[in-house]
Amino acid sequence: MTDYLNELNESQREAVLYNEGPSLVIAGAGSGKTRVLTYKIAYLLDNGYEPWSILALTFTNKAAREMKERIARQVGQERARYLWMGTFHSIFSRILRAEAEALGFTPNFTIYDATDSKSLVKTIIKEMNLDDKVYKPGMVQGRISNAKNHLVLPEAYAANAELIEADRAAKVPLLHEIYLRYWNRCRQSDAMDFDDLLLYTYLLFRTRPDICDKYAARFRYILVDEYQDTNFAQHSIVLQLTQKHQFVCVVGDDAQSIYSFRGANIDNILNFTRTYKDARLFKLEQNYRSTQTIVNAANSLIAKNRDQIQKEVFSEKDKGEPIGVFAAYSDVEEGEIVTNKIAQLHAKSGYAYHDFAILYRTNAQSRIFEEALRKRSIPYRIYGGLSFYQRKEVKDVVAYFRLAVNPHDEEAFKRVINYPARGIGNTTLGKLTEAAGRCEVSLWKVLCEPLSYGVELNKGTYTKLQGFRDLISEFVTLAREQDAYTLGMELVKRSGIMAEIYQDRSPENMSRQENIEELVNGMRDFCDGRQEEGSPHVLLSDYLSEIALLTDQDEEQGEAQPKVTLMTIHSAKGLEFPNVFVVGLEENLFPSPLSSASYRALEEERRLFYVAVTRAEDHCYLSYAKSRFKYGKMEFCNPSRFLKDIDVRYLQVPQEELMGTRIEEKASRFRKEASRASYEREPRETGPSMFDGGPMPEEPHRFVPPRTLRRIPDASPSAAPAGPSAGGLSAGMWIEHERFGKGEVTRVEGNGDNCKATVQFQHAGVKQLLLKFARFKIIDSNTK
Repeated sequence: MTDYLNELNESQREAVLYNEGPSLVIAGAGSGKTRVLTYKIAYLLDNGYEPWSILALTFTNKAAREMKERIARQVGQERARYLWMGTFHSIFSRILRAEAEALGFTPNFTIYDATDSKSLVKTIIKEMNLDDKVYKPGMVQGRISNAKNHLVLPEAYAANAELIEADRAAKVPLLHEIYLRYWNRCRQSDAMDFDDLLLYTYLLFRTRPDICDKYAARFRYILVDEYQDTNFAQHSIVLQLTQKHQFVCVVGDDAQSIYSFRGANIDNILNFTRTYKDARLFKLEQNYRSTQTIVNAANSLIAKNRDQIQKEVFSEKDKGEPIGVFAAYSDVEEGEIVTNKIAQLHAKSGYAYHDFAILYRTNAQSRIFEEALRKRSIPYRIYGGLSFYQRKEVKDVVAYFRLAVNPHDEEAFKRVINYPARGIGNTTLGKLTEAAGRCEVSLWKVLCEPLSYGVELNKGTYTKLQGFRDLISEFVTLAREQDAYTLGMELVKRSGIMAEIYQDRSPENMSRQENIEELVNGMRDFCDGRQEEGSPHVLLSDYLSEIALLTDQDEEQGEAQPKVTLMTIHSAKGLEFPNVFVVGLEENLFPSPLSSASYRALEEERRLFYVAVTRAEDHCYLSYAKSRFKYGKMEFCNPSRFLKDIDVRYLQVPQEELMGTRIEEKASRFRKEASRASYEREPRETGPSMFDGGPMPEEPHRFVPPRTLRRIPDASPSAAPAGPSAGGLSAGMWIEHERFGKGEVTRVEGNGDNCKATVQFQHAGVKQLLLKFARFKIIDSNTK
């Protein structure tokens, strides 16, 4: 037997060896899913399957690359390179380019990204004289996308009474007409958006059974990764290709289905054994990532979900420490607690900063943690920021590339016809657009023969338009002959973009220059890489196909300095870290308030929490704040219900918190007794933190039962400078502040309205509080 099979456990080996029919592999978190997929493909190649007869569909290009590299190590680079392996969109775009004429497209059709799609939707809304505050482009785009992902064409949409009624109820009764116009405009521009890559593949196979049979015969075996994330269209296409031979293996974990907002349908994996009657079910239940305690805690959490395929994940790693729960007084203190814990583990346990991840439900939560990390000079990165290919100067250059490959591309045409400025204004563009719409042709066709399409232009404008036409025409010709890098360099120069951004050395232009330089470097690298793979002549269309399918997850994070990672939990799926902090575990934050409408939505939120916990290898920490600024005011919060879903045996919980204590009762006391007006001023130079000046307390997060909240009375205006006591407060006392938590008063000074206290807080460092407005309570007048 091949050596690599000996590297598998019994469950993994069974899943790899079974190839007699459809199979569903339920892969628990950290159970070696990628290894099973990789070795299964290697096993197929070793047992009579040619590489081009195997289709493997993934959700990121990065996953496909890593799998292909692993397979190459087992069967050789030469055989692995011919596998049909990639994302749904990249594989289907490849098929669509080969079969484009059967659908009325050219092989060089453009792929619109989300920005292009939204821009076209905006244009149509404006042309129809609709109010874009009612017909919001993002909302309209989302509804069109949802229709396409459910394989609903414009005509079917307009004929569906339920959809039309829903649009009327949402006060967008003409949405079906926008969809039809959008559909037609894309076809006129020889363009497809991301959703079209799925929809048109399905239509191709449905309307041309001969083509469907051709690809079904070519792909003797089909494998799908992350099947719980597939939408209706993806599931339907897989079914089209496998309905005859049924040699299909799908791998995934229903407990990690968290993308319903993107159209993912958990029923695809839950009902797989009903769709394929003879399907075998395999369960990978050994977790190789996390400690026993983390795995057991995650099991107790996900067990609360009703809709799932039952499994019992286990770990044979060390038992590990309990999951720590931090109860912060406020979102500010939550940031300080997490940051301090990172500093402690970094200093005392030897973890590098890249061994830490802070996971949150919404992007807006990052601000507090960024500020806390900056204060401690801890380096960090925000995962999933603005993509390189979404930066303006990059998109401008890429628009020229797109026009060189497909001059009928409407969105690219509009973006650069007057960039850099060449004297072609909105009025002229409006005339071209009106003629194109009236005659149902592309803007490029009107540009080539404006007089024939009834466009009235003066001589100067006509000359400028023809100059732009001649420039693009020349590059259209060169795009069929020159390699992508050579043509790209020439286009950047002759378009005028290089002259524009290199006109000065301002910081803004320096940044733009660096981005353009990086784009060109990337093109060179792409061409060299393709040439090494055996493609001597790499065209611009090849490069555009590559970058059109990039996602944030696919981009390499080439950073020399180790950094703490901040990211949403959705972005964290598929990743792992030795130490994970899951923050903001409060009702109406996590779970999201939008999930309260249905049990299915709430179960997905619980799966999201499960994903967060199972990212951790060694340590997992959960935190929540009892108060948080929302909508410009302080609001009091209750711990997330999900915290109570975890078996308390696996938690280290704050005393008198979480399990039975009613936080709302405490919040009520705060509301009644605390002054609404507050003013806390930080000193110019913050004093040393507790980690710099002394040993870490045994339980830094231990909850101290609150006493009555006290408002310090104003000192008498005629009082002498503060001595050992001021309004009942003196040095050495311990207080509990509403936002900063517990702290020791180190100094009291000033008179009357100017009376203030300096406090060394456990987590928030040194603060100066103006006592006239400060909100706190004395928790011990003598000792800690």
